[in-house]
Amino acid sequence: MPKVKIPRKSTAIDMTAMCDVAFLLLTFFMLTSNFTKKEATTVHVPTSISELKIPERNVMLILVDQEGKIFFGIDGQENRMEVLKKMGSEYHLDFTQEELKQFSLVNSFGLSAGSLKRFLAASDEAREAPGFVSGIPADSLNNQLRSWVIAARSTKPEYRITIKADQKTPYPAIKHLMDLLQDLKENRYNLITTLETASDLQTEQK
Repeated sequence: MPKVKIPRKSTAIDMTAMCDVAFLLLTFFMLTSNFTKKEATTVHVPTSISELKIPERNVMLILVDQEGKIFFGIDGQENRMEVLKKMGSEYHLDFTQEELKQFSLVNSFGLSAGSLKRFLAASDEAREAPGFVSGIPADSLNNQLRSWVIAARSTKPEYRITIKADQKTPYPAIKHLMDLLQDLKENRYNLITTLETASDLQTEQK
């Protein structure tokens, strides 16, 4: 008696559930991820052993590049517009609604108050051109950084000051910045660093 041949059938796998899970995970990561904000200058921060995490909101950021140029930024679009209005009132500058809107989109900048209109009217490519920014004046004769800090603090007292300086920034520039903050009674601030690795420790020991 001949064998009965059982017909072979292809295996069908329902991928609907797996696709649903994949899209749910993708949506979760998109909603919970914090995108890196573009800064006015590139700063390579020094290393340290501190693991204290800087808050992501209510931050008043002061950047210092290798040459000692100072850049300033705060979070919150409405707060940025309010701070610019206060600076315009102090330095007798009248900003249009469009200029206020443009400034609300700027994470950080490094220009004197008198150059802000030129900065806001320039394209993104022009703003990134070498030599376009000169840093915020912070000397004894023209201390505009002091005005920015005061304006930001009066707009939102909860702001936490963070200093992000390059590892090659001259020490006198950092000391001058700290003295400026101390004169404003701003004695609590954070210094942004990267976590020191084992290779960094070995390099220091050599």
